[in-house]
Amino acid sequence: MNWFNELLFGFYPYIALVVLVLGSVLRFDREQYTWRTGSSQLLRRKQLVLGSILFHVGILLIFAGHLVGLLTPIDFWERVHVSHGAKQMLAIVAGGIAGSMCLVGGALLLHRRLFDPRIRATSSFGDTAILVLLMLQLCLGIATIPISLGHRDGEEMVKFMQWAQSIFNFQPGAATYVADAHWIFKAHLTLGLTILLVFPFTRLVHMLSAPVWYLNRRGWQIVRSRRLAARSAK
Repeated sequence: MNWFNELLFGFYPYIALVVLVLGSVLRFDREQYTWRTGSSQLLRRKQLVLGSILFHVGILLIFAGHLVGLLTPIDFWERVHVSHGAKQMLAIVAGGIAGSMCLVGGALLLHRRLFDPRIRATSSFGDTAILVLLMLQLCLGIATIPISLGHRDGEEMVKFMQWAQSIFNFQPGAATYVADAHWIFKAHLTLGLTILLVFPFTRLVHMLSAPVWYLNRRGWQIVRSRRLAARSAK
């Protein structure tokens, strides 16, 4: 099965990343009017606020944790005297809390989307499917916690760090680092790559449109009454 492991964790990551980048650029260039989330707040506010807050806060913490945890060079942690075991326990505790928040919030949003007739009628297949994929990915991530507790020395995590950094550094043999990993970890990695692959074709693209420029906006917004606007028009 070495060829299958190499296909999933040696070649598939590059396919997913290329589609992610090119697909996002092409969609923004050609279909900017579809670059949105399609809010359903006007249809039903119930469950939306709590579910959205828990889901978005949780998923942002998870994303930041994975980004820092996987891509920070291993020797950096050694220089700042953070052991692999300590880093492993931090990932378990922080990841467990953020994952639970995200799972509860996602369950509220999914229930709302599936069981409210008006929201279900205005939802596309992609809207529901990507939320289901994210929920499944969260379940897989939380399922890795008991396994990680059996590797408190952190050496198992180091393998995933070496794999991720080898992929981004275009180093050959990246797939060998995860060849003997537990199947739940492999399923978690594979589904994560699949989410990156379909990212440009879903509502997730709104993650790339954070209006940071708005914080530096200059000038005042001019609001006029209807009477004044009518006079100006004359």
